Amino acid sequence: MGLMSKILGGGGTRTAEDYVELDPDAVAAETGEAAMSVQFAEIDGQSATIDIKDAVYDGDIVIADITRLRTKDRTVEHVLDELRQVVHEVGGDIVQKGDDQIIVTPTGISISREKLGR
Repeated sequence: MGLMSKILGGGGTRTAEDYVELDPDAVAAETGEAAMSVQFAEIDGQSATIDIKDAVYDGDIVIADITRLRTKDRTVEHVLDELRQVVHEVGGDIVQKGDDQIIVTPTGISISREKLGR
């Protein structure tokens, strides 16, 4: 499994223990306030979209796990409709990656529909 598959999915479920905290002092970059961050979410119903909307309005990218919605097609459609509306309002982008993830971006960020190296 490649690095991006581990980050963006590729089978199995992930828990907080699957992630390793990296020491930011080990990175040779200027420190400062980030203009944007990547947020991770798990959607288990329509109410979970509130935090995602807030993050996108604040200018963050959200990668959301929707595996708990697979059997609830109407709920999935309602969630996607709400998130599409937010993306339309802010001028961002949204894609569904496989059956288990949605990536939502804020203003000025588009998501390529092509894999790198093609």
